[in-house]
Order: sequence, then structure tokens, then C-alpha cells
Amino acid sequence: MFNRIMVPTDGSKCSLKAEDVAITIAQKFNGKLVAVHIIDEQLIYPFEILEEEGNKILDSVAEKGRRQDVEVEQVLIVGNPTHDMAKIVEKTRADLLVIGSHGKTGLTKILMGSVAESALKSVKIPVLMVR
Repeated sequence: MFNRIMVPTDGSKCSLKAEDVAITIAQKFNGKLVAVHIIDEQLIYPFEILEEEGNKILDSVAEKGRRQDVEVEQVLIVGNPTHDMAKIVEKTRADLLVIGSHGKTGLTKILMGSVAESALKSVKIPVLMVR
């Protein structure tokens, strides 16, 4: 039923819960988890720092997946999380999107609330929102 489960993550409390739910679903359906971290193209932080943070977040998801015998594909991209989610879902060939309802806040972090809302409106696959 769900072969490729995509979970966008920013390391926030909500996205950590979404990761766990996505891993459980992937395990139950013998599916693959696609963990995605989006470096917001509008952030002015040095790219290397954002890239390093993103890779650490994705490595953490991959490790959680390995502990549950779930294959995890890691995707780190630069884009606009609010506007590009439908394209990202399409490119990753996901058939389920599991997303946290809210992300990190502050000037240099992505606000996932608007991202989750946009995903609900724009993607053409089932969306499971986790709080």
C-alpha cells in the first residue's frame, strides 16, 4: 500500500514524532522511508552550516530507521519548503507524506506550520499530519 513514505524533517519536536510515525508505517508496510531536509533558500545563514545541520538531522533519521530495519533514503535540498513540497513529493515518488504540524521557530529556522498547511493543499498523495 505505502512503498515510499516521505517525511520532511527539521529536527523539531513535531518532526521527530513524524519521523517515528513514518518509520513505524514503513516497517508495517515493508516500505522505504524517504527523509527530506529542505534548506530554505531564503535563509541568510552560511550554506555550509545549514548543510551540516541538515546532514546531521538526516543521519539521525537514518539511524532510527536502521534500528527498526527500515531502509532510509536521505534527501538534502535547497528550496522553499512552503512552495516546493508538491514538487519534492513528486520527485521522491512518495506515496504517503508524514509531516509534523509545526517546526522550529525563530529568524533562522523554518516555520513548519505554514509548510504543513501548504502540503495539505498542494500534494496529490495522502498526508498524515503529526502533532
